[in-house]
Amino acid sequence: MTSIGLVREGHLHAALKRLYTTPGDVVEAHVDGYLVDILRAGLIIEIQTSNFSSIQRKMRDLVRRHRVRLVHPVSAERWLVKHSASGKVERRRSPKRGGFEQVFEELVSFPGLLADENFELEVVAVREEHVRRPARKRGRRGPRWATVERRLLGVVDRKILRGPSDLSDLLPPGLPERFQTSHLAASLGRPRWLAQKAAYCLKEAGVITQVGKTGNARIYSRR
Repeated sequence: MTSIGLVREGHLHAALKRLYTTPGDVVEAHVDGYLVDILRAGLIIEIQTSNFSSIQRKMRDLVRRHRVRLVHPVSAERWLVKHSASGKVERRRSPKRGGFEQVFEELVSFPGLLADENFELEVVAVREEHVRRPARKRGRRGPRWATVERRLLGVVDRKILRGPSDLSDLLPPGLPERFQTSHLAASLGRPRWLAQKAAYCLKEAGVITQVGKTGNARIYSRR
């Protein structure tokens, strides 16, 4: 039986599960040898806060026989709460902001699954707290901090991706007809490593195609 286990369930995962559960749903249901978060009539709802690679086999297997909605939160607003070893608590808002495009960071594990009619991906933009404590290893300039828990503060927006055409909606406006990942990164206002993952997902989903190359840089175009 495959499950994260209720004992290990984090605040963010538990809060989203409560949010998505409706009367008549079965929570922590057994389906085909797996433990799924929510079982609704004709639909499995699985909540994954990170690391899609750990559920590749589960997702590919379940969609063969069931409709599956994978819910994934991305951080639209993040508050950092630091608990020092002395007991002092410090809370501040992170300057980092993100949007739906953050889903590409995890979607690289199975971008082609969006072409399956039994699969859909719901991306939830959330306000959240990251609770941090000093890590065991300390840096030269003081303690390094490790995130020990993510807490849901609220939902800002949602977007359901039911197929490759919906994935194309995440492409930023004003992108050149022929572009490189550097153009995509600039248009998104995100690091190039994320743009590279986005390009891979979009290519695997059939939204864009490689039309050339300049040096080591690939050139893409919308299909």
